[in-house]
Amino acid sequence: MIVKPRVRGFICTTAHPIGCAANVAEQVRYVRGRPQFSNGPKNVLVIGASGGYGLPSRISAAFGSGAATLGLSFEKPPTESKTASAGWYNNRAFDKLAKEAGLWARTLDGDAFSDEMKTETIDVIKNEMGPIDLVIYSLASPVRKDPVTGEVYRSAIKPLGKTFHVKTLNVDKAEVHEVDLEPAEEAETEATVKVMGGEDWERWMNALAEACVLAPGCQTVSYTYIGSELTWPIYWHATLGKAKEDLDRAAQAIAARLDDIGGDAKVAVLKCVTTQSSAAIPVVPLYASLLFKVMKEQDSHETCMEHVQRLFETQLYGDAGQRLDEERRIRVDDLELADQVQDEVKRRWPLVTTANLHELTDFAGFRYDFLRIFGFGVPGVDYDAEVDPQSIEPLA
Repeated sequence: MIVKPRVRGFICTTAHPIGCAANVAEQVRYVRGRPQFSNGPKNVLVIGASGGYGLPSRISAAFGSGAATLGLSFEKPPTESKTASAGWYNNRAFDKLAKEAGLWARTLDGDAFSDEMKTETIDVIKNEMGPIDLVIYSLASPVRKDPVTGEVYRSAIKPLGKTFHVKTLNVDKAEVHEVDLEPAEEAETEATVKVMGGEDWERWMNALAEACVLAPGCQTVSYTYIGSELTWPIYWHATLGKAKEDLDRAAQAIAARLDDIGGDAKVAVLKCVTTQSSAAIPVVPLYASLLFKVMKEQDSHETCMEHVQRLFETQLYGDAGQRLDEERRIRVDDLELADQVQDEVKRRWPLVTTANLHELTDFAGFRYDFLRIFGFGVPGVDYDAEVDPQSIEPLA
């Protein structure tokens, strides 16, 4: 079949197998071009490994430190007539490149919220890997089934307390308009914390510790985003913010749990990047488009891969010490929050309209990054060629 992007809102219902593989290969080449970190991890578990921040983390660990990596994700496989999810292709591309480089790698597919996946993961670690010295928790899902009660929770990305009137961007139509976002009910807030808070991260680390599969000095990091005051009403003073507060709680609890092996747990605050999750959040596509334009003009923009590599090189395995805030979060959003960046973004925010969208923002770059998530727009890929949806190899 010939695969073209089919975009509906913030979802692309197709993924290009060759494009996804080329995108992963490009990220691997970037990391291989960086200095290896000699004190890096040896055995790494990445929970949520197929995209977003998780895939670059796995690439940094494997190709920047020679680590064995075990990745977990929940992906849609292909059929003869439909493509798989982008993450399905990403995982296979990573596994192929790791094998070619002589690196141990394995990917498990299933619901990471479930106890069954935790048990399967522990069995693999015991039988095939050895003790884990880094656990990356980068799970992004709108739904979680509680493994104890069986209840299904769905997150709701809403403000708290009162209606939030804000400028936003219709990505499909490239139109700037204003919307009223209704406040969340208490049950919606509680459900969001259940899905996106720290409960599952804590359950994972307790299970791994009880199974004695964590190495002395093991680190675990969960990723979050806080952003600037322009996005706080939907990102911080909102249901998402309550979930992020619960991540901080979980980090403290996990750090105490790991104290007997000299381990630690921290939340890492990363920069705004284009991911499938961020594209779904009101306000964020417009803010990101403005931010990317300003950071590119000031030569401080980073791709997701570049950003995660800086996290590994300077914060997780650097020599200069970690940049921590008052909550012991690792802050890697320093370039985004620099005064010269935020002052210009805030100056442009009230000025941007549909008419000047392409002048004041990098909406084209945001769209380009979004399509690349699904393997489209990658240089060197022939998008008019027939592909096999069940393979990441070009047809002969």
